Amino acid sequence: MMTTANPLLDFSDLPRFDAFRPEHVSPAIDTLLDAARKVVQALEAPAAQVEWDDFVVPLENAAERLGRAWSVVGHLNAVVDTPELRAVYNENQPKVTEFWTELGQNLALFDKYKALKASPAYAGLSSTRKKIIENALRDFRLGGAELPDAQKSRFAEIQEQQAALSTKFSENVLDATNAYELLVDDVARLAGLPDDVIQAAQASAEKAGKTGYRFTLHFPSYFPVLQYANDRALRETIYTANATKASELGAKPEWDNTQNIIDILKLRDEEAKILGYQNFAEVSLVPKMATEPKQVNQFLDDLAVRARPFAENDLAELKAFAKSELGIDKLEAWDFTYAAEKLREQRYAFSEQEVKLYFPEPKVVGGLFRLVQNMFGVTIKADTGPVWHEDVQFYRIEKNGHLIGQFYLDLYARSGKRGGAWMDDARGRKSLAEAVQTPVAYLTCNFTEPAVVDGVKKPAYFTHDEVITLFHEFGHGLHHMLTAVDELGVSGISGVEWDAVELPSQFMENFCWEWEVLQHMTAHADTGATLPRALYDKMIAAKNFQSGLQMLRQVEFSLFDMHLHFDYNPYGTKTVADVLAEVRHRVAVVIPPAFNRFQNSFSHVFAGGYAAGYYSYKWAEVLSADAYGAFEEAQGDPNRLAETGLAFQREILSVGGSRPALESFTAFRGREPSIDALLRHNGMSS
Repeated sequence: MMTTANPLLDFSDLPRFDAFRPEHVSPAIDTLLDAARKVVQALEAPAAQVEWDDFVVPLENAAERLGRAWSVVGHLNAVVDTPELRAVYNENQPKVTEFWTELGQNLALFDKYKALKASPAYAGLSSTRKKIIENALRDFRLGGAELPDAQKSRFAEIQEQQAALSTKFSENVLDATNAYELLVDDVARLAGLPDDVIQAAQASAEKAGKTGYRFTLHFPSYFPVLQYANDRALRETIYTANATKASELGAKPEWDNTQNIIDILKLRDEEAKILGYQNFAEVSLVPKMATEPKQVNQFLDDLAVRARPFAENDLAELKAFAKSELGIDKLEAWDFTYAAEKLREQRYAFSEQEVKLYFPEPKVVGGLFRLVQNMFGVTIKADTGPVWHEDVQFYRIEKNGHLIGQFYLDLYARSGKRGGAWMDDARGRKSLAEAVQTPVAYLTCNFTEPAVVDGVKKPAYFTHDEVITLFHEFGHGLHHMLTAVDELGVSGISGVEWDAVELPSQFMENFCWEWEVLQHMTAHADTGATLPRALYDKMIAAKNFQSGLQMLRQVEFSLFDMHLHFDYNPYGTKTVADVLAEVRHRVAVVIPPAFNRFQNSFSHVFAGGYAAGYYSYKWAEVLSADAYGAFEEAQGDPNRLAETGLAFQREILSVGGSRPALESFTAFRGREPSIDALLRHNGMSS
């Protein structure tokens, strides 16, 4: 029996964040690795017959304990980074990576899975268990189990080096983000900025022991400068800092990710060649819905062609407006967001800031919960459990009085927290001897923290984009928590094809535009009034404002990612920047300045699992827009709407990865997906 004095070794319930210390990491990971290796060793022994309960279950249990403990460490490393935690994370990551690589290359275990599939008992297994066995066989092949020993050791080195480089990439972005500050002494230079942004900048300066107004490269701090600041030089300064972070043009040479990118691409290319593939894109697509890189590139090229006329029109309008109304003859990169906001205000007679005053955090979160409760017949309640920061909230989801899932909500940006927004699983659903282990999720965002005025903490106010982000991440959470699958390998988000995993998240975004939903999640900062119909109508009119430019930008990033892993030679003379320039020349209508080093902080691809997979956002948006179309068709009929919500839960959310995503979509929609809804939602249908 393992001791539970070390919180990382306690799997009885929720993670014990209140008891966690960095010094717990190494002893816990060593203990769990040792225990897992003993299980593997026992399972390697020849057996007359391979049975699910005697083989898959003990292997899964050992792997799950290690995975859960390491998940806690990885999560904390992302949300409360400290030098001590970073050191033990980097010290243990190679050991953990080595174990997973060993496991993936274990020929004896691979043979046992093959024997299980060939056994008479296989026919009697559930479709869910058969899917787990199929996935395992696929993953052993991708993990190098069939390689000769000499290649296995090199393959293992590649995995370890990739893990270390990805971590370093992420650390460089975080360090460059945390280190930067722009101090403004003269408040006149902040003309155009909303009052709450100015207050936040003043509070940030006070917190840092400085005078004046302090801006950082955390999104809620720098983006409003680009959006609202009348001072063009101020916009240029912060744009340049953000566009060059973690590059050779940034603050410190040691934070430059240029070489890390090249090294990562070389290792991925070598991994693909060792496995017998022509390029890493082919490896990446094996467990996805898309079948080959050319199919993905055709899909993206098609979207680019469809979006281009709209993007060209968007750009022409913006240039003409900037010249005639703002006196900007040549739009520079730091002018686009500012000019777009001014054009939106003129054309639709409202500003982002005006809308933001209607979205206080308590109302937004409450409105989100109300929607989910009504749509899926669940109840969401505040819950208690240890957390890693005082701002973190914890909730439970019940169905018919029974607990079915729990989640942590960590909404605000802060120093030491990785940028962006994401959902991660703390544990998955599975059947235990005495009960069901319910899923637990982390929902992480980086919104502006509540302002403290005269010692009083005010509620945080969200932009509508931030509301959409919250709904997006909650969609991932629902996919994980509303699962009805009791087998860990394919419950929740586990085993779901990567290019389908964004379906529930992007699906949820649509509800942020529904009048009925917004009525229950808005209250004006001064009057408490709900969002007025007139303002809502303006928001809807402006919904597809510059959607052509936005779609082309996503296509640009997706093609850049795909070409890097498909037909780029990292050993040649062409640089990564050259690949990006070629893609932009072909599909973009806006070309950033030569100093822009976007790729140096493209964490999705170099540190976040989206390698040759960034296209998934657009691919899944076809599915999510079409799925939401079923709700549009049911509008005005409460019974049909309720039935549609339950069908979405039954056919998509609850089945997790237990069957192919295309089957799940077809079961819900009664047909295969169509691109029509995506184009219509983006104002691009004929």
